[in-house]
Formats: sequence, C-alpha cells, structure tokens
Amino acid sequence: MSVLLQVRKLAAFYGPSQALFNVNLSVSQGHLVALMGRNGMGKSTTIGAICRMVAARHGSIEFAGRDLLALKPHQAIRTGLGLVPEGRRCFPNLTVFENCIAAAQPGDWHFDSVSQLFPRLHERRNQMANTLSGGEQQMLAIARALMTNPRLLILDEATEGLAPVVRQEIWTALHTLKQTGLSILLVDKTLSELLDIADHCVILEKGETVWTGIPADMSAEISDRFLGV
Repeated sequence: MSVLLQVRKLAAFYGPSQALFNVNLSVSQGHLVALMGRNGMGKSTTIGAICRMVAARHGSIEFAGRDLLALKPHQAIRTGLGLVPEGRRCFPNLTVFENCIAAAQPGDWHFDSVSQLFPRLHERRNQMANTLSGGEQQMLAIARALMTNPRLLILDEATEGLAPVVRQEIWTALHTLKQTGLSILLVDKTLSELLDIADHCVILEKGETVWTGIPADMSAEISDRFLGV
C-alpha cells in the first residue's frame, strides 16, 4: 500500500509560540487514519500545518510525492487535499448548491453524487447556508470538500456538537466514503466510532506523536493515559 501523506518530525508555530514539537504520521492510499488526543494537544494545528495555514519551521510534509512546505496554502490544496474545517465555515450568504460548486473540480464527486450521500442537500439546494441546522451545515461542508475531488479528505471534528441522529448520518457517510477507497484523515472525539472505522490511529500529546498503531492494539491503559478526561 503506497503512502499518500507522510509527516515527519513536524514542528509548527503560531508567531513566536511553538505548538507542535515532533509530529509524525502517515496516511496510506485508501486508508482512514484517526488523529486523536485531548483538547489542545495539537490536532487542529497539525491539520493547519498540512494545509499550509500554520507555519511549519522544522520537519517535512510530503503529499503524493510533493513537498507541501514549499507551497502556499492555495497551491497545497490544489495537490488534492480536501478540508472539512472545524466549525464548518460554509459561505453563509450562498445557497447550498452555490457552496458546493464554489471550488468544485471535475471528477466523480458532483452535486448529484453528494446529494446521494446526503439527500437533505438536494432538498435544500436553493436554501441559504446560514439557514441550515448545524448538522446540515456539516453535511454541506463535507459535500463541498468532496466536490473538489480530493485525493485525501481531511475532517477536523467531524461530528462535534451535532445531535445523535445527525452524528450517525455522518458516520454512515464516512463508512461509505471509506468503501469507495478515498483516503481520509479524521479528527473526532467519539472514541468508539473512531476505533470502529479507522485503519490506523495516531495520538498526540502536547504537540508530539506519542502513540501510533492499529485500533486493536489500543489498550485501555493507552486510552486512559492519553485520551481520558
């Protein structure tokens, strides 16, 4: 299985403040990797560094054979990264359909196919994004990223703050996406769902990778030590 994304010894900063110290992770083609850790441990910062929105000063980030650290954010995204950011960040004064086509690229994912994944989006295609529920906005954010036809889909807090029924819809969609062979890097706090879907897990603690492995190898001791409240 070929490696699509490789992050090695990554250190990243917000201005003069160092947020990441030694992050190592990889995503193989067709695999789903869960990026895990308590709040404030560097998960969103790692995603920001991969997408070139957070300054990385040391280490390396390679995606599909390209050095992402040599690219600007818009250039990095065009290599095939599809980001579903924390907080959704839909364009509030555009319709569902307009949000989806704003950055769309040719490929298998188009409005009809994302509407099959999330039928509500078809029902609300002419509705302004700021009138949608939180769950519908999350579906829209995922659809918008898919319509860029990415090689790697990155989701930051995929189901945070959503009602249980909507969370289950999102997880069902993620299982479907995994079955299509799409590579996925996923952040979420629902441990049971993550372990059920992930091929590989990476745990961060204070800006460093402290554990990597398959879900079956994550013991209760590891979970309590690095993920417990």
